[in-house]
Amino acid sequence: MKKIIQTDKAPAPIGPYNQAVWAGNTLYVSGQIALDPATGKLIDESIEAETEQVMQNLSAVLREAGLGFGDVVKASIFVKDMHQFARINAVYGNFFDADTAPARETVEVANLPKFVNVEISVIAVK
Repeated sequence: MKKIIQTDKAPAPIGPYNQAVWAGNTLYVSGQIALDPATGKLIDESIEAETEQVMQNLSAVLREAGLGFGDVVKASIFVKDMHQFARINAVYGNFFDADTAPARETVEVANLPKFVNVEISVIAVK
C-alpha cells in the first residue's frame, strides 16, 4: 500500500510524479531542486544558496510526512559540476549529524531539470 505526500511548502511537481510516496515504513522523496515554493523562482545566486533551498525543500516534504533528516537512510546527489562538490557538501552537512548521516552517492550529470546545478533525493524510514 502506498500513500502520497504533498505539501505547498515545497515546489509542486512539474510532471507525472509526487513529492514523496510512503511504501510501508519507507518514504521515497523525489529529487528536489532550488525552486522557492512561495514564488516559483529558481534560487541560483550561489551554489550554497541553491543547495540550501534544495535542503529546505526536502525538509518541508519530510516534515509533511512527520519525519526529519535524522530519519533519512539514503541520499542521492546529482551535480552538474563535480568541482562544486565541496561547497555543496558543506551546506548538505549542516542538515545531518555526522555520526548518523545516511548512505549517499554523488553523481555528476550533463544536465538537470531547469538546468540547475544540484538536485537531491532522499529515502527515509519511520
